[in-house]
Amino acid sequence: MIVRIVHMHFKKEAIPTFLELFEHHRDAISGQPGCHGLELIQSSSDATTISTISHWENDACLDAYRKSELFGRVWPATKALFSETPTALSHTLLWGS
Repeated sequence: MIVRIVHMHFKKEAIPTFLELFEHHRDAISGQPGCHGLELIQSSSDATTISTISHWENDACLDAYRKSELFGRVWPATKALFSETPTALSHTLLWGS
């Protein structure tokens, strides 16, 4: 299982737009082949820092999503709202509930 964590930093005024965008596409993203979960979290110390945590069957499933038409629409719209460059890391799940 691959856990992908993407930390994003938004312009303060862009947060409502991002939350609408996420709400509109979350079911389609979490319904991608090999996706086993999608979470959205916000920093408790900086409201402009929002992260996604997604769980993927394997790297191939994550890569297929990143090459999908859906990602090609969602990611550019999301990037336009950033105040700084995001960070993204993939992790192999060693233990989880």
